[in-house]
Amino acid sequence: MSFRQFIPTYLNETKSDFKFRFTVFTPVYNAQNTIDRVHKSLLKQTFTDFEWLIINDGSSDQSDSVIQSIIEASPLTINYINNKTNKHKIACFMDAIQLAKGEFLLTFDADDECVPNALEVFDDEYNTIPEHLKSSTCAVTGLCIDQNNRLVGDSYPTDPYYSNTFKTYAIDNIQGEKWGFTKTNVLRGVNYTEAFISHGYMPEGLIWSLLAQQGYQTKYINKVLRIYYLGIENSISSSAQEKVALGTISQYVSNFNWFFESSFFKAPIFFLKNLYFLLRASKYLDFNLKNYTTSIDSFVIKFFFVLLWPFRKFLK
Repeated sequence: MSFRQFIPTYLNETKSDFKFRFTVFTPVYNAQNTIDRVHKSLLKQTFTDFEWLIINDGSSDQSDSVIQSIIEASPLTINYINNKTNKHKIACFMDAIQLAKGEFLLTFDADDECVPNALEVFDDEYNTIPEHLKSSTCAVTGLCIDQNNRLVGDSYPTDPYYSNTFKTYAIDNIQGEKWGFTKTNVLRGVNYTEAFISHGYMPEGLIWSLLAQQGYQTKYINKVLRIYYLGIENSISSSAQEKVALGTISQYVSNFNWFFESSFFKAPIFFLKNLYFLLRASKYLDFNLKNYTTSIDSFVIKFFFVLLWPFRKFLK
């Protein structure tokens, strides 16, 4: 067994005709008390060329009936999918990529809100990307504040700031919650196995890192567009360490395989931390050492992983 089966690959950017500029995608899990917050934010948007795609992922509360009531009364174009069983957020996201009728896919969680001109800003920022950069720029991403009007995470060093997901967090150490859209055609080039979507939590960071590895970049902007509510219970991605171990290990292995050779000297601390976290997370899975060594490309990482394997149970 290899962790490679859990790591997506990339084929080719597709070509499609779209009905809308944006698909705003909201994954829902037990959000009966917050989903109307998203609806009200979308009703206030100054840019209206969008659809709202909602996937209710097997909620055990009254989310379905609340969403049905919203649909009956709303003037928005809403595409609603009601999963009878929980498939997990990454499976919903991959479904949304195929269901989207918008040129740009924007994930908007069921417990947040955004500023009234968010979609207008996203559209304007994409339109002002220089023509020679548009084919390689697959996304536009802005900043978030929390419900108390405090900035969540770091600002970018310039505005705009052209980079990719790996470089921003591993090399430039820009941390914190952000919000942005990605070209739907680019996302449709992501290739994955059933294992990727059928084993619980998998981080969306695998997708963003894969696009970075393929040479795609993002236009980052220092504009606050989303209000990110902290301390909300029942978010889709909140789980114990054991439940997220497979997904985080897949992320660490992909970081080594995609970026170690080209970027170690630019971000040595990042890769050392990845090695530590990989060893620590391995405690929670019933896989043997060979499962890891056959998954990791770098001989250097394999060597140190094998060397430190007996000590992993002491890592906290």
